[in-house]
Formats: sequence, structure tokens, C-alpha cells
Amino acid sequence: MPDAAGRAEAGSQRLKPRGSSQGGLRQYNERVVLQAIRLNGALPGAEIARLTHLTAQTVSMISKRLEADGLLLRGEPQRGKVGQPSVPLSLNPDGAFAVGIKVGRRSVDVLLVDFAGAVRRRWTSEYRYPDPTALLAEIGARLAEIRAGLSTVELDRVQGVGIAAPFSLGGWQTLLDMPPEVAARWPGIDLHAEVATLTDWPVSLLKDTAAACVAELVAGRGRSISSFLYVFVDTFIGGGLVLDSHLRAGLHGNAGAIGSLPLALAAAARIEAGGGKGASSAGLPAPPQLLSVASLLNLELLYHAAGLAIGAVADARALQAPWRAHTEAWLQQAAAAVALAINSAACLLDLESVIVDGSFSRELQAALVAALDAALNRYSWEGVTRPALLPGTIGSDARALGGALLPLHANFSPDRDLFLKIVAD
Repeated sequence: MPDAAGRAEAGSQRLKPRGSSQGGLRQYNERVVLQAIRLNGALPGAEIARLTHLTAQTVSMISKRLEADGLLLRGEPQRGKVGQPSVPLSLNPDGAFAVGIKVGRRSVDVLLVDFAGAVRRRWTSEYRYPDPTALLAEIGARLAEIRAGLSTVELDRVQGVGIAAPFSLGGWQTLLDMPPEVAARWPGIDLHAEVATLTDWPVSLLKDTAAACVAELVAGRGRSISSFLYVFVDTFIGGGLVLDSHLRAGLHGNAGAIGSLPLALAAAARIEAGGGKGASSAGLPAPPQLLSVASLLNLELLYHAAGLAIGAVADARALQAPWRAHTEAWLQQAAAAVALAINSAACLLDLESVIVDGSFSRELQAALVAALDAALNRYSWEGVTRPALLPGTIGSDARALGGALLPLHANFSPDRDLFLKIVAD
């Protein structure tokens, strides 16, 4: 069994594929070179060869092809003390594009993302609840606007559209105050198929919190962490699960769905544990789920009851008077509930880290991480290793960005099995 140092070294190698100088692997080696530059920034050929274990000659030939294809840019020569000057190679942001769409319970975001992962354009439309007709009309209008704003060359470089959406947009209608007739329409809507009719670009679909996890895995802390539970706090809290550097979806796509975790024993178990033999659990409510306590919707309800603007959940006002008192109350309750979920997950999965992000300000994120750290201290960790608690790096764009990464990763990453297998039909 490898020691701690060996495990750390193995973890540090994630998302750093090695190439091969043997024939027949041209496309794979090209992707390896692109991945090395994506992860490390602009690099000279010698450094690319060292990182990828390709020969200098192979790297030189690949670099020339990628530059000719418009995927790499050659920088200014950097002169050292000895030898020939090195020429750094970087990704060409205009080399490829993708569209990411986040369909949420309160808003839809559409992003145009370039090859370097930067957001070129962003559209957001808010609503009280998602109505399928209005939502699809909005998506269609934004896709048409993107197409109209790109040149012929840029249009040819669009790799596809990635959608990040909850699996049950018609669920929890009471909490969202969604009309029953609207909620009833969602089970008959195939969002993937409907969006595919609006564009000739390839379309892929991923659960929203899993897509956010993809963004953190590929473009955030996940590049150096091999196993982590991802927690994303939005209207409803949710999550994703990465094990051995791969996003794990589970049989039904619900792995990491921490929002549905119960916060107490079910009624029959409570009665039996309390010695209440002969008592019946019939008609007793099920224990509350994590999402009913630790979601931003709960914070919105606190603000609303106090007559305060609920939009403060997403910005710096959340930690300012008069919102602060309500935010602090929510933080304590949410942190206690999430800490229970983390403790249970760590016992089951032996996680390296837990990464926390969400659709809120970085200040509120830091406050939640601090409250979570204190809540985790109240648990016994005997017999299990407490995972490191880390703030996520992407923020509210994580779901749409994760969606955009689906087609980019499909066409340019050497590790096709990283997460794309979970969206296969």
C-alpha cells in the first residue's frame, strides 16, 4: 500500500496525461500538448516535452500543426543566460468556442466561452419560476444572438452547446410557489431535445450541480485534488462527487445529491430508539432533507419575512445591516446541517477534501466555510479522517461554465472518460 507521500504524488498527477512518441497517436498527443498548456499556462517546447514525456522533435511537430490550426499562439522569444531563446506557446483564445447554458429554478444564464475558458459574453434572465415555453424562447433568442455576433470563421469554431439543469425542474413546486399546471408540464419536456431543435450545434446535457463540479474539476481546485465532495449552494443546495479524478454520476445520475440527505432518523426508527413499542409511525412526516434547511431559498424567506430585499443573498449586502442578523442565523443552521452531510460522506467515501461554492458573494462563501469548520469541530472523527474544507474558485458561473466545458473537453482533452461518459444516452 502506498504511503502518504506516494498518494500525494499520485494525486498531483491528475489531469497531467503523458503522451507517446509511438506512431498512430497523433490526435492524442496533440490533445496532451494542449492540456499541458491549459493547466500550466504559456510554455516553451522544452518544458512541454518534460511535462508530457514526449520527445522534443514530437512536440515541435505538434506545436507547428496546432499553430497552423489556430489553436496555439507563439509568444515573444525569451532569452536566457545560455543557449537559444525559448519561445512560449499559449492557447489561442479564438481557437475554439462553446456555449454554456445554466437553467436554474430562478434564472437562466447563457455564456459564450472561448478556448482559454474565458467568458466572452454573458446573458442572464431572472424569473419567479421556470416556465418551459418562456424559457425555451429565451434560450432560442440568445443562441440566435450569439450566432449573429460571430464571424464566419468564429462560427466554424463553435464546438457545441452544454446545458446544466436540475433533473426535476417541476419539483418542489410548493417551495417555489410554482403553479401546479406549470409544474405538471415539466415531466413531459425533454430539455436536451428541445434545445437541439433551436440550433445545429451539438447539444449535451448534465445535471446542474454536476456541471458546476465539472468546472471546479477542470478549471479549479480539482486539478490537484483527486477525491472530493463538491457542495454548491443555490436556490436549493446540491453537490457532485469526484473520486480518483473522475466525476461519478451513479446509476441514476444522482451521486453527490446531498440536498436530499435526511437530517434525522425516520419516524419508526425514532419510536423504536425511544422505547415506544406499540406506537405507530403511520402518517408521521418524513425527516427534513438538507435542502429544506441549507438552501439560499431559506435565506430568502428570512429576508422576505423581515421585509428586506431577497436579492441580497447574491451580493455583499448579505453581511451588512439589516440583512446580517438574518444571514448569521441562516449560517449557523445551514452549517450544522451541511456538517452532518460532510461527516456522513467522509465516513462512507474517505474523501480528500470538501469544496464549497455557490451563487453568493465571496464574503458569504468565506463566512459559510468558517461556520462549517466550526460545525465540523463538534463531531468525533475517531476512526475516520476529516477531509480538508476548501472554498470553490468558480462561483455563480460554475454551472454554465461546466456546461460549456462539455463540448470543449470532448474535442480537445486527452481524457475523454473524465466526465463525458455520464451524459451518454
